[in-house]
Amino acid sequence: MSTASPARRTIAVMLLIPAVAALALWAFAWPAARLAPHDLPIGVAGPASAAAPLEQRFEHRQGAFDVHRYDDESAAREAIEDRVVYGAVAVTPQGPKVLTATAASPVVAQLLRESVTAGAPPGTRVAVEDVVAPPAGDPRGSAPASSVLPLALAGVAAGGMVTGLGLRGARSAAALTGAAVFVGVSATAIAHSGLGILAGDWWTEAAAFTLTTLAVGAGVAGLAALLGPAGIGLGALLIVLLGNPFSGVASAPELLPEPVGLVGEWLPPGAGGSLLRSVAYFDGSGAGGPALTLSLWAALGLTAVLIGGGRRRSVAPAFATTRPVEPAAAG
Repeated sequence: MSTASPARRTIAVMLLIPAVAALALWAFAWPAARLAPHDLPIGVAGPASAAAPLEQRFEHRQGAFDVHRYDDESAAREAIEDRVVYGAVAVTPQGPKVLTATAASPVVAQLLRESVTAGAPPGTRVAVEDVVAPPAGDPRGSAPASSVLPLALAGVAAGGMVTGLGLRGARSAAALTGAAVFVGVSATAIAHSGLGILAGDWWTEAAAFTLTTLAVGAGVAGLAALLGPAGIGLGALLIVLLGNPFSGVASAPELLPEPVGLVGEWLPPGAGGSLLRSVAYFDGSGAGGPALTLSLWAALGLTAVLIGGGRRRSVAPAFATTRPVEPAAAG
């Protein structure tokens, strides 16, 4: 029990809760209010002479777009399907044609449509084609963004529970892994089979859910094993208050203020959301980086759990052999 006086504890609550609320408000509201493209990868396709003015128009906004040149519409379409670019504009005899991928980012798809339409000469017909569309059960492509927070909360809860229940070492690692597997299977059963909002391979999606949950849970439990109960608070701060709003899953990491998008991609919510998009809509294209990030979080967290459990076991016998001196029996 805390040795601080009731007055000090009262003041601590009065100051700590507003501080956490202010941090949460800043972390969620600031990136959302500053959405703008930063080196956003898009494509321009068509003959060089016809595509050059369009390419210059995008490059005129310094630092906003990372323009990739393609010889024809087919090459641009392939780049979108491989998650090299979010979308592209193809120059055709009938006029400009916007190729979007709502499954990659609904916000970027809308931004690209509006940008090309606004820059086209009056009376020009701008054709739009959604190259990679989300399934009919999720026409707005919001499933990955809606999945990030539940997975983060499940992982934080798993890490907190194994710590609170006193599980150590291999038992803690087994509990974290088992919980993550059950979360992955149940989440896929709901999202894919029940709601029809995911369109990839069932077991690959389950693996993505599992790895994301394990990365969060192992990270929180590992911090707790190294820092004590304060590690749970630190893990929740990193994952929920920073990782969730910094993930860019609802928009795109390249739309967030710098370096928020880059930071978010290295935290489990951002990596998990990107991995889920890749396996659910793009046949695994672009999944390597997010999978590696999540694997590192899971491996480092489980290693910390195992080391922390072993250290506690090695210290315990030293205390076990120290016994209180028996008082002398009364004569």
